[in-house]
Amino acid sequence: MSKKKKRASSQRKNEITKGIFTVLEKEPSKSFNYKQIAAKLGITATKDRNDLIKRLGQLKASDRIVEADRGKYQKKPSLYTYFTGKVDLTTSGNAYIVVDDMDDDIFVPYNRLNKAFHGDTVEVFLKPRRKGKKPEGEISKVLERKKNSYVGIVDKQKTFAFIRTSDPKMYTDIFVPLEKLKKAKNGDKVLVNLGDWPADADSPYGEVTQILGKPGEHDTEIHSILAEYGLPHEFPYEVEQFAQTLDTSIKESEIAKRRDMREVLTFTIDPKDAKDFDDALSFQKLENGNYEIGVHIADVSHYVQPDTILEDEAYERATSVYLVDRVVPMLPEILSNNACSLRPNEEKYTFSAIFEMDEKANLINQWFGRTVINSNERFAYEEAQHIIETGEATIPEEISIRGGSYTVSDEVVEATLTFDKLAKIMRNHRMDDGAISFDKIEVRFHLNERNEPEGVYFKEAKDANKLIEEFMLLANKKVAEFIGKQKKTFVYRIHDEPDEEKLMALNGVISRFGHSINLRDKKGLNKSLNKLLQDVKGKKEQNLVDTLTIRSMSKAIYTTENIGHYGLGFEYYSHFTSPIRRYPDVMVHRLLQHYLDGGKQPKAPIYEEKCKHSSDMELLAANAERDSVKYMQIKFMEDHKDQKFLGVISGVTEWGIYVEIIENKCEGMVRIRDIKDDYYVFDDRQFAIIGERRKRMYQLGDEVYVMVKDTDLVKRHLDFSLLGKKESVTLE
Repeated sequence: MSKKKKRASSQRKNEITKGIFTVLEKEPSKSFNYKQIAAKLGITATKDRNDLIKRLGQLKASDRIVEADRGKYQKKPSLYTYFTGKVDLTTSGNAYIVVDDMDDDIFVPYNRLNKAFHGDTVEVFLKPRRKGKKPEGEISKVLERKKNSYVGIVDKQKTFAFIRTSDPKMYTDIFVPLEKLKKAKNGDKVLVNLGDWPADADSPYGEVTQILGKPGEHDTEIHSILAEYGLPHEFPYEVEQFAQTLDTSIKESEIAKRRDMREVLTFTIDPKDAKDFDDALSFQKLENGNYEIGVHIADVSHYVQPDTILEDEAYERATSVYLVDRVVPMLPEILSNNACSLRPNEEKYTFSAIFEMDEKANLINQWFGRTVINSNERFAYEEAQHIIETGEATIPEEISIRGGSYTVSDEVVEATLTFDKLAKIMRNHRMDDGAISFDKIEVRFHLNERNEPEGVYFKEAKDANKLIEEFMLLANKKVAEFIGKQKKTFVYRIHDEPDEEKLMALNGVISRFGHSINLRDKKGLNKSLNKLLQDVKGKKEQNLVDTLTIRSMSKAIYTTENIGHYGLGFEYYSHFTSPIRRYPDVMVHRLLQHYLDGGKQPKAPIYEEKCKHSSDMELLAANAERDSVKYMQIKFMEDHKDQKFLGVISGVTEWGIYVEIIENKCEGMVRIRDIKDDYYVFDDRQFAIIGERRKRMYQLGDEVYVMVKDTDLVKRHLDFSLLGKKESVTLE
């Protein structure tokens, strides 16, 4: 055969081979006979059909395709199966890929990450599983970065710089050319945006977008916490300017459209340092002996209108962020602290839920709509608590927020005591219906003028707090029920049932302290959870048990798909009562008014997307708030390095034990390598570390004495030295 004919024959063979794979790969789950493949490739000539049959036989013989049935061929299954999942990076540098609908996570060693970072959405291929081995794979592609910016410290060289990030799960520095350093100096803390990561580069490229300041300085660290979660610390100029142009005056033409409640006794009860008062209660006795109680909420949606830059900014933020020393508000101050704040003796636009109730807290009637109010009084929780406890009208100087003692009217005393009586009845009904009572201790700090912590105290919910809580819950529940029963698109706050495995793990931990929960049925479980939370109050293990119990619960989220609220025991629940600080409440106000006006049902997917964004931003804000508390705890402990503290072992891992100090709830780590009296190994079944020679055990829940070994404000690490168990340490 001539070279020319040989080349043509080879070319035809390659064309047929390519055609076969095109057909088989397009539908890899199907098998085809030669006639079907020929038809798809447009092969009609007898010679070409014979060549096709011959080539199919050759490909089968070389194990490149399989004969699924007699005369029917199929693409050979790949050695690897591809999945999409999220990266969960471990402290060792390896990762697990969490894939929905897969029982086991896919293990990926550090050298198979293919430039993926913690939290990224990736494509991963699963290697054939070896017998008895966990699934293992390799990341083939990064589909979406979780974060595009990182906080880090500048390490400046002559012609370039590296940014060493403060994220413990970020395994590489970021390379920044000098022209993209934005005048940052060596050692500065900065925010850097990720750029490309060339195939031949050891590190990704980046660009500094913000200089945060010098590490360790208070404002630098607080701004760093916000920057790490992509949360802003100030409003853009144009948003502030837009807010300043809003007409916040109260107009007769607008009042005429609303229910006028200005003559009804109304007051607010809030924390003593609050600046935004977004809810007020009104009270009046009706002629039939019942009570009319109004829950009045700032009418934020009157000022924040769709398709404005103010609306866009509120949506992007979705929530106010409460750090230890400041609030990063969702709305500019002219709204949050002025126009929308229900300050005493000022007329305000409100959105209200008004209830007629009898003396046994039975709901007789309800009304929802826009109102105008004029609050008569502003109380701190401590002042309202004094009225509840004593029934007296005089507020003593030591708890007064008005600079001295003062006396309130008999009507205010009667209203406060009636609110308290009704709230307690409603709370008892909730508990009987299966609600769970979480009164977790909240850590607060006494700060000086330089924002340095001088002391730690705990926020405790008393009757005055619970009074407000019950009426807010009532309004949220009834608004959701009102729309939910009409089967219309709405924004719900849902809470799924707890995870059974987490509850079993919780039972294992609390048994160390002599407690248990009933896992047999839902009602028994809820009652036993409430008993547990009540039994641990004031005990050394309270914060640990409270935290673990909350972790065993599902996360409450926003959605248009209602499944009820497990923790509250409500079939319908929403957020209506805090639109100054939560965007979902603004959506709820708008939807409620839309339906009251007879509007048509909007499309759910639009609101579902906004719900997901709001849930995501809520989680980021909660993480930032927790980090700011951790930062302040470390700052507080810096000045107590020579003290011995009694703590409870709150966590046990293979690298050390976590200890929470009883008197101030500061938590730090004792690293296993720092315990010198033995070689300790981790026992996950007993939640303990055990010395190999002496068999001494340090177990979850044990009381131990510790001292501060090291504090690192930049990395937010608090390390303890272990002195020993409570019973074996002398305090002389």
